[in-house]
Amino acid sequence: MSGGLRGVAAVAPLSAFPADGLGSVRARRLDQVERVLIADDHPLVRDGLRTVISVAFDQCELFEASSIEEAMGVIEREGDFDLVLLDLNMPGTMGFSGLQAIRDHFPSVPVVIVSAAQERGLVRNALAHGAAGFIPKSLKRSAIVDALKSILAGELYTPDDFDEGEESIDAAEADILQRIDTLTPQQRVVLGCIVSGKLNKQIAYELDVSMTTVKAHVSAILAKLNVFSRTQAVIMVNKVNFVAPPARPHN
Repeated sequence: MSGGLRGVAAVAPLSAFPADGLGSVRARRLDQVERVLIADDHPLVRDGLRTVISVAFDQCELFEASSIEEAMGVIEREGDFDLVLLDLNMPGTMGFSGLQAIRDHFPSVPVVIVSAAQERGLVRNALAHGAAGFIPKSLKRSAIVDALKSILAGELYTPDDFDEGEESIDAAEADILQRIDTLTPQQRVVLGCIVSGKLNKQIAYELDVSMTTVKAHVSAILAKLNVFSRTQAVIMVNKVNFVAPPARPHN
């Protein structure tokens, strides 16, 4: 289904509502929801969310996208949205790259993650990357509506069993995050390449460095993470949904 699919007629234009650094929305009237973009590559999910929103906000104009590129094109073409409901796992994305791209290009547009997964590390990292909230797909329709209204009222919505304080991070996750923090910026980039399944020669080519340099980085990464193989490193950092900085050729 192509992007820009419209729902019923929109209500009168709304005033701008800037988002803060975490993407939360300032308080506003809950019945004034003019435009929502649903970005998910599964038609059934889009249909379900469209039905929920149409019933709850009957004056809302709806748009759809099935990829991150399509979503960004819709926002670019149509302008500001009250909410963007974004699935993390869509074509053209890895980890939080889709969320990060929207936040970088359209910082005033609040983005809400709607995901089938809801691990604490995933929720925490989504908020850290600028999400205005995190809604599990497993919620009942009424609970999804309540979550959306909460976000529109200026609250940062998370699942009921999530506590964003540091005490919510279990000891294992905290230990992994601490190990990742010891990596240099370039080692984080190399680790991201490893997570993506790239071989040493591919990493060397992408970063424009020698194979010897790549091997040195890999050895240092394994030592700092206290693992013995690339596979162990990938499994470890995926537990906290590690997102690498963008790869740039070494100067």
